[in-house]
Amino acid sequence: MDCLFCKIVNGDIPSKKVLENDKVLVFHDIQPAAPVHVLVIPKKHIASMNDVQGEDYELIGEIHKAAQEAAAQLGIAESGYRLINNCGRDGEQTVHHLHYHVLGGARLGALTGISNSHA
Repeated sequence: MDCLFCKIVNGDIPSKKVLENDKVLVFHDIQPAAPVHVLVIPKKHIASMNDVQGEDYELIGEIHKAAQEAAAQLGIAESGYRLINNCGRDGEQTVHHLHYHVLGGARLGALTGISNSHA
């Protein structure tokens, strides 16, 4: 499979990990759109939110739990953060592996560039 995020999960491409368990990986985005910008991905390849199946709903909960834990670990839980999922072409999804952006560390009203960040 030629998926960027699967290569990161497999260790073929290095990443600056924030946390990892058997189902989810959280790592810093290489093109941050905020002072804190990490990506939360399932280790299982799922192309987009539209491809999530019934058996994946528990995994979606694990992703949200990891986002919450990463926000706390990175010191943005109290001040606030955004959790964003881009889905499909019009949603500006550029890597076709389900992922969420966690952004924080500043007031986020005018941030742009989320769609171009992917690793």
